[in-house]
Amino acid sequence: MSSFLSYLISGISLGSVYAIIALGYTMVYGIAKMLNFAHGDIIMVGAYIAFIVFTNMGLPPVVAILASVAGCTILGVLIERIAYKPLRGASSLSVLITAIGVSYFLQNSALLLFGADSKTFTSLVNIPSVTIMNGEVIISGVTIVSIAASIIVIVLLTLFINKTKAGQAMLAVSEDTGAATLMGIDVNKTIALTFAIGSALAGVAGVLLCSTYPVLSSQTGAMPGIKAFTAAVFGGIGSIPGAMIGGMVMGVVENLSKAYISSQLSDAIVFALLIIILLVKPTGLMGKKVQEKV
Repeated sequence: MSSFLSYLISGISLGSVYAIIALGYTMVYGIAKMLNFAHGDIIMVGAYIAFIVFTNMGLPPVVAILASVAGCTILGVLIERIAYKPLRGASSLSVLITAIGVSYFLQNSALLLFGADSKTFTSLVNIPSVTIMNGEVIISGVTIVSIAASIIVIVLLTLFINKTKAGQAMLAVSEDTGAATLMGIDVNKTIALTFAIGSALAGVAGVLLCSTYPVLSSQTGAMPGIKAFTAAVFGGIGSIPGAMIGGMVMGVVENLSKAYISSQLSDAIVFALLIIILLVKPTGLMGKKVQEKV
C-alpha cells in the first residue's frame, strides 16, 4: 500500500508539470487556433536560463526562477511576432511547418550555445520532505511544490480569464475573431498576451521538470512537450480544466505503468490510452464539439 501511494503521489507530481505545460498548448490553440509545437523547447530554454543564473552566476533560486519566467515570456512574444503573426491568414499546414521549424531552431541554437553534453541541474526547490504513514512514504519538496504550483496556476488562470477585461477579450477572440475585431478588441495584442502567458508557464514548468529530473540538454523539452500536448488533447484541447485533468491522468498512468508493468512500455501505454479515449470521445474528456461555419 505504501509503495502504491508513493508511485501515485509521484505520478500526480509529474502530471502537475504536464498540466502546466499543457495549459500553454491549450491556451494558444483555444485562442489563436494553432498548435505551437515549439512550446516544449521554450521549456528547455527556461531551464537553461535558470541553470545559468543559479549555477554560473550564483544568484538565489528565486532570482533564477523569475529570470526563467521573464526570459520565456519575452521569447514567446518574439516567436509569435516574428514567426506566427505574418502567417495569421495562412493555412494550418503552413503554421504547423513553421512551428516545427521554430522548434528545431531552438534545439539547435541550444546545442551550439551549450554543447551536446548534458548539464546536471541543481534543484531550485529547497523545501524539506514530508513523511507520512509512520515513515513509510516520503514526499519530496519538489513534489509538494509541483502539485501546489499547478493548483495555484489553474486557479489564477481561471480567475484571470473570467474576471479581467483581458481575459474576456481572450474568450471573445476564441469564440469569433471577426466579431471580436468589430467590437474593438485588438486581436493581435490578445494573441501576443496569450503567447506571453503560455510561455511564462513554460518557464515555471522547465524549472519544476529539471528540479525533479536533474538532467538538462537541448532535448530536455522535446518528450515532455509531446506528452503535455497529448495531455491537452486527452482533456480536450482548448479547455483549461481539461488540460489540468489530462496532465494529471497522464502523469499517474505513466508512473504506475513504469512501476507495475514496464518502464520501457510506459510511453506506449500512455499514448494507447489517448487513442482509446479519442475513439470513445473524439473531443477529449472535456472538449466541446464545435460547429464549423460554411
